Amino acid sequence: MKDYLRKHPQVRTIRVAAADLNGQARGKRIPARFADKVVKDGTRFPFSVLNLDIWGEDIDDSPLVFEQGDQDGVLKPTERGFMPMPWLEAPTALLPIWMFRENGQPYEGDPRHALNAVVQRYKARGLTPVVAMELEFFLIDDSGKNLQVPLSPRSGKRRKAAETLSIRALDAFDTFFTDLYDACEAMDIPADTSTSETGLGQFEVNLMHCDDALRAADDAWLFKMLVKGLARRHGFAASFMAKPYSEYSGSGLHTHFSVIDNNGDNVFDSGGPKGTAMLRNAVAGCLNAMHDSTLLFAPHQNSYERLVPDKHAPTAICWGYENRTAAIRIPAGSPAARRIEHRVAGGDVNPYLMLAVILGAALDGIEHEMEPPSPVTGNAYAVEDLQQIPSTWLAAIDAFEQSKILPRFLHKELIRNMVQTKRQELHYIEDLSESERVELYLDTV
Repeated sequence: MKDYLRKHPQVRTIRVAAADLNGQARGKRIPARFADKVVKDGTRFPFSVLNLDIWGEDIDDSPLVFEQGDQDGVLKPTERGFMPMPWLEAPTALLPIWMFRENGQPYEGDPRHALNAVVQRYKARGLTPVVAMELEFFLIDDSGKNLQVPLSPRSGKRRKAAETLSIRALDAFDTFFTDLYDACEAMDIPADTSTSETGLGQFEVNLMHCDDALRAADDAWLFKMLVKGLARRHGFAASFMAKPYSEYSGSGLHTHFSVIDNNGDNVFDSGGPKGTAMLRNAVAGCLNAMHDSTLLFAPHQNSYERLVPDKHAPTAICWGYENRTAAIRIPAGSPAARRIEHRVAGGDVNPYLMLAVILGAALDGIEHEMEPPSPVTGNAYAVEDLQQIPSTWLAAIDAFEQSKILPRFLHKELIRNMVQTKRQELHYIEDLSESERVELYLDTV
């Protein structure tokens, strides 16, 4: 890690940052000449900092604050190490960190540790998840009273229409995307294909599959930070909020995953299109936990405006082969690449928590040899008698808190902290107008 700063003497300051429950980067700005101390000893800030609400405020009834004296945790660098922050004007390096207790044990309320605990359970069974993510976001001109698509830097025009898979829409913001891909290269984020999506000024970038789930979540967290920061340098906003425009589809964060064994073989590959019994077990586990875990797929008030019928987001708890109306899709293609696509999450999620609950639920299904119901064919929105994903924030909070399933793979302290955070946000957001809610979520999530 120290070699990075020696090779980049132009870096004058560093940022150390961890993800809180909402996926917000919390940390410090430090002169580069003191970086060696951070690498060697880590840094400290209160446990409660990873449990702030969306405004960055303490949770009123959290035991982490006054009840425990607002004790410090010890934050140490992750294995990711230093990387540039291309969205800032001054040369700056980012050092991702995660939280431990004084005795060296992981802090259970840290989202990255939640994912790591699930990954270690796979490892104990001789299994490794392989993960890829598709991240959708909007480019937005938020300088006026109403949100709108930015002026094209090439034409100076503003196209007020969805342009699905439009090369013209990509070309209109070619300077931004060129800078974005250059920045991803510098940060070692595996950005692959980009497309124009169905929303107004909406785009998607795919991140390549990775056999390290922690790194895949890192990539998604860092990518969101990069896109939002870089867009501001280009004179507009980028937002991963679930539904900035009521009349257009929202932004999702679709997760593809397979599982390989110690021989490197895909345990979902049956040699044919249907997949193995273990694939069905994993699907069943995901479906079994989906209702209770919706809060991690849709963590904000605005999230539930996306989860409506006929708007390209799932509303029923079901699965299907090559069916994008289902919550879980089994894509076609080579049997060797057989995988599960989990389609519920919005772009506004914390990638660590989202992936922890997806992989945790899948492993729960594998361990208990669960069997899913029959796959849905055709339009899942039109199929009657399917259990529905919670349609309100309150219902999702209640389901998350009362779940008997989630404690099998999420720590009770993380569950408690998340529930307290969301109940506080729910209380205070009722005082905000619609425009104030949009302003809140636009830059934060």
